[in-house]
Amino acid sequence: MGFAAIASIAASACTTPAYVSPVEVTRFTGATPAELGMGTINVEAGMSTDEQSIEFSIYEEALKTRLDGLGYNVVDETARQTAVLEVARLVTPPDRRSPVSVGGGGAVGSYGQSVGLGIGVDLSGPAPDRIYTEVTVYIRPADGGGNLWEGRANFTATENSEFAQPAMAADRVMSALFEGFPGRTGETISVE
Repeated sequence: MGFAAIASIAASACTTPAYVSPVEVTRFTGATPAELGMGTINVEAGMSTDEQSIEFSIYEEALKTRLDGLGYNVVDETARQTAVLEVARLVTPPDRRSPVSVGGGGAVGSYGQSVGLGIGVDLSGPAPDRIYTEVTVYIRPADGGGNLWEGRANFTATENSEFAQPAMAADRVMSALFEGFPGRTGETISVE
């Protein structure tokens, strides 16, 4: 086996497969569901979200696309309803373990005793960070009052997954959040 073949095997052993969890979605519908999915609506950032960030604008556009598909007329000025959007992303490093493990063992048999020592080397490299994404949307009358609808969706993806990128994450989480809108109130579903 040549050097190039060994290098190729070593390189393939060093890649960690990407991971993406299902999207967990919980939704609640207020007392007047007939008011949902029609009329004008605008989008605002929630108190804990920086509406000036580029990342927020990506999620805002994904939300506007979903609202438009539900039958709303999405506008930037004053509207009958307001969709309040909150986005949270948290990066968590994986548990770091030593890439080397040592094991030993012994045996006694008819032909004497033997002792063995094994050394394992993990060539997969460090595990990728995990990115937790959570989106919360509240739809309420623009002139005040209680929420007409609220929903929360979250999932986790490793940084080497395509869903670690904000555009892909936004599309995935908004698609899951509004699947079967308005959904059964209080029910938590898992969307692949």
